Amino acid sequence: MTDYTHQQIVARGARADAEAAADAIDNMPGLEGATYSILEEDEDKGVWRIDAFPTTEEEDAALLELLGGYPLKVEREALADADWLAMALSGLPPVRAGRFFVYGMHDRGRLPASTVNLRIEAGAAFGTGHHGTTVGCLQAYDRLIKAKTFNKVLDVGAGTGLLAIAAARTGSKLAVGTDIDKPSVRISKENAKVNMANARFVHASGLSNKLVAQNAPYDLVFANILARPLISLAQDIKRALVPGGTVILSGLLRTQERMVKAAYLSRGFKVVSRIHRDAWATLVLQRP
Repeated sequence: MTDYTHQQIVARGARADAEAAADAIDNMPGLEGATYSILEEDEDKGVWRIDAFPTTEEEDAALLELLGGYPLKVEREALADADWLAMALSGLPPVRAGRFFVYGMHDRGRLPASTVNLRIEAGAAFGTGHHGTTVGCLQAYDRLIKAKTFNKVLDVGAGTGLLAIAAARTGSKLAVGTDIDKPSVRISKENAKVNMANARFVHASGLSNKLVAQNAPYDLVFANILARPLISLAQDIKRALVPGGTVILSGLLRTQERMVKAAYLSRGFKVVSRIHRDAWATLVLQRP
């Protein structure tokens, strides 16, 4: 029997093929919860890499079959025994995104004096600030608040709570975050306390929560999730925003940008700006 806690599937190839395969993982029934990453491994040779981490025999078989359908070199590699959290901490340097400086406890001795310093530890929840989607959201938000303050902010799929906490620390009077994952909600609350941020977090699927509804409409909505949920939540996000309100969308690959954008343009939104970071896209749109 394969020990999936010590195995990973690695697929290498051209960027277009790797992005297409990653898009297929996102859209394949049964792989909604699959854990994988995509990155550029060799810039000179144009090699991109997908690392997938199956947790069951069914997920393993589905990933192998899917990746094998693309012109990628697919192989299985063993994960060595290690203290993964310690390795993550040592390998995650602080992140600077506009005025925001995201750091872990191990970097507390080198905080800039002129930045909004946010302490987020590597752990079980997504959104430490190192992923291209989270950095893109922070950069987009930093640009927006140069011109205005958003009094009421909603963070859909909060993960570590970083985005709602960033809003609370930069003048938002109300910052609410939701996540479908209960441990993420707990971690977000802990991070809000550590960062002395007045941000509230609740367990919810999408925008289906009493606290979210009671405080609507919002001036700004963050939604850093996945492409398909972004599309399915387009109408709900529109209802949750004030007329002229702003939404920052991320969690989508560049190859998925067109279909996500189409879902919002068809509802009257207009594109304000976009940020590309590695294979990922962040969209800033304004509600009619």
